[in-house]
Amino acid sequence: MDTADSPLTYRDATDADVDAIVALIESAYRGDSSRAGWTTEADILQGQRTDPQGVLEVVKAPDSRLLTVEREGRIVACCQLEHRGAHAYFGMFAVSPALQGGGLGRAIIAEAERQARETWGVTEMHMTVISVREDLIAWYERRGYRRTGEMTPFPYGDERFGIPQRADLRFELLVKPLM
Repeated sequence: MDTADSPLTYRDATDADVDAIVALIESAYRGDSSRAGWTTEADILQGQRTDPQGVLEVVKAPDSRLLTVEREGRIVACCQLEHRGAHAYFGMFAVSPALQGGGLGRAIIAEAERQARETWGVTEMHMTVISVREDLIAWYERRGYRRTGEMTPFPYGDERFGIPQRADLRFELLVKPLM
């Protein structure tokens, strides 16, 4: 039985976790299952969010960690941390849709920031968010991230990142000082 007060366990993902992590990420962002949570991208992107190769690349990459979050032995969330000089990059963040809205994401991002600061001595966390995701950006702003206005193009035509349902998608850089 999954209870909201049972402790979370954080560990680095291994090759054996890849399929479970892909399933988690897809369930949080794509298709009807993602609509159970509030992080869905189903209205702006169809197709896949990631694939086993993409997840394995993060698991194997130097200066990168795929932090896996378990509750009662089951993977319930994950996030990528990548060391990039004076800052860390935060990405591939997913929380099981059935568990969203209860503070789990807030706890995980705080732990990710703590680990990046302590492991690598970084002073900032960076992330990119699809700029039309106003609700998600507002959530990150409440966690101390600020919009930079710095945009990068969405990879239109590369179905590894999904099939866009609108023509105005791009990524905005969000930054948070880690003190």
